[in-house]
Amino acid sequence: MRCVLLLNNAEPKPGEVSPEAITAMQEAFGEYGKELEEAGVLVAAEVLTSPSEGTSLTRRPWAVDAHHGPFAPATEPLMGVFILDVPDRATALAWAEKCPAATYGIVEVRTSATSYLDGRWT
Repeated sequence: MRCVLLLNNAEPKPGEVSPEAITAMQEAFGEYGKELEEAGVLVAAEVLTSPSEGTSLTRRPWAVDAHHGPFAPATEPLMGVFILDVPDRATALAWAEKCPAATYGIVEVRTSATSYLDGRWT
C-alpha cells in the first residue's frame, strides 16, 4: 500500500535556527532516508521550497488564474513529503513516528486511494 508522509511545520525565521541545529537535522534526515531505502519502502522524498515561492493555479471554462505565493496562509504549511510503499497502516505509522520532522512539526500519514503505475490507474 502506498502512503504519503506529509511534513507540516512552521517556517523558521532567518537566524531562528542555528547552523549546528540545521546540520544535525540534515544528518538525521539523511539517516532516516537511508533506513527507508534499506527497508525497501521508499518511493520518493522531497523537501519543498517556501510557500512564498509557490504558485497556485485554477482553471475554469472562463479563465485560468495563477496566484504567486501560498494558496492560503498557514501556520504550519506543507514543507516536504515522503512517499512510501508499505504493507499496512501500522507500518506507515511506525515510519512516521521515526521521522525527524515529528520532533518539530506535524507528520500527517495519508494512504493512497489509487496510484498511477505502469501507465494506468490502479
